Amino acid sequence: MILLDTTILVYAIGEEHPLAGPCNELLGAVALGDAVATTTIGVLQEFAHVRARRHGRADASVMAHRFGGLLGPLAEAGDAELGPAMTLYRKVPGLGAYDAVLAAVALANRMPLVSADRAFAAVPGLLVHDPSDPEFLRGLGVS
Repeated sequence: MILLDTTILVYAIGEEHPLAGPCNELLGAVALGDAVATTTIGVLQEFAHVRARRHGRADASVMAHRFGGLLGPLAEAGDAELGPAMTLYRKVPGLGAYDAVLAAVALANRMPLVSADRAFAAVPGLLVHDPSDPEFLRGLGVS
């Protein structure tokens, strides 16, 4: 099971971008059952916020709901992740508050995180797969 960050969802269906291809391929593999992935409600909320800026709230809510269906059951961030998340937020410069929560969820559940956000690379013990890596899909076991 892999945990997806907002960047993967945004690039997969956003404007033309060099990372659109690898992100689309990963989500296609998830849809086909060739990869198993999840995300969090926070990621879906952040995706909807970003998507709504260019495509409106109606489109953003539909797409966030579809991603929720594709990636469910969703991973949860709860009381157990708050302390570790805030420690990461305090100690890892460049890591946003919600990204610290996402990293804590990944670490607590021993899931690799898939993200184009390079700030995650500074999180100790977190395995991060970046779609800009030429071996991205192979590293995830998707061919």
